[in-house]
Amino acid sequence: MSIRIVRLGAPRVAGEGLRIGTVRRPPRGVPKEQFAAQDWYDLWYPNIAPSAETLKLGQAAQAAEGTPAQAAQWTAFSRRYRREMAQPDPSRTLDLLAALSHHAAFSLGCYCADESRCHRSLLRDLLAERGAAIAA
Repeated sequence: MSIRIVRLGAPRVAGEGLRIGTVRRPPRGVPKEQFAAQDWYDLWYPNIAPSAETLKLGQAAQAAEGTPAQAAQWTAFSRRYRREMAQPDPSRTLDLLAALSHHAAFSLGCYCADESRCHRSLLRDLLAERGAAIAA
């Protein structure tokens, strides 16, 4: 049993379990009843997605790829997202997911192509810090 960190919309892997979308918005142009069938997610859970303001910082870091400003923007995004996840409700959710990872298989994901510049890389770290079982 473990958590997989995935890119939403990518083909599912065997044993992935329930796929949870940790994104601010559902996929555009996809009917709600097709989310699971098209490998987006089975359950939408925006409670651990970056806030709209924080998301803008992350998008700016992605847009500035390859520039000196990118590192500073990514650092600002990371700090802000971690601060948001330290709030009581998101923190309890992360504790719950970490505990569940030892008893159930499920996946968490986002749409970003590059995990290293996506909140899901930070989510991976936050869950690992809480002792979650995370699949490679």
